[in-house]
Amino acid sequence: LDSVAIGKSQTYFIEFVLTRSILTSSCHRPSPLCSPGSVYLLECPINHYIPIYLIVVGVFSLVLIWVTLCSGRPEGEGLPTTWNRVYQFCHLLTFLFFLCWFITGNVWIYSIYQPDYNKNTTNIDQYCDKTLYLFAFWTTNLAYILLGLFLVCFLACRFLFGCININHVERPS
Repeated sequence: LDSVAIGKSQTYFIEFVLTRSILTSSCHRPSPLCSPGSVYLLECPINHYIPIYLIVVGVFSLVLIWVTLCSGRPEGEGLPTTWNRVYQFCHLLTFLFFLCWFITGNVWIYSIYQPDYNKNTTNIDQYCDKTLYLFAFWTTNLAYILLGLFLVCFLACRFLFGCININHVERPS
């Protein structure tokens, strides 16, 4: 095997293991995202989109996981099959929607930071249920934390495999 083939197989292995392990470990995450959104659907007058945001994130997380797990790479180096192209297109559309929705949710959540948690106040328009808001707030913060950890691990793996590739390059005699 030449060093290019080894490099490609290592890159594919890293991508496969990281992607599949993250997706399968996060399959339990979307379900809890839908629950607070549906239970407290009418409990955030200051921004009624926050519960809807949680429901949509939960549903589209499941869709993104399903599309990602269904779309596989072809065995050969040839062109992908028609179904792989369809899955890749669906994955791209779902990911782009998910990204735009996540950014929009960030605006909705962070723009009202520290709403009034007391429903018995005279101005109920500033109220948002404490459980709902803090769940949305910390779930969003957790997404950023996990993204940072993923990037650190990914860069560390790339560096590690990059160092291994440099050390194993055959030198001409």
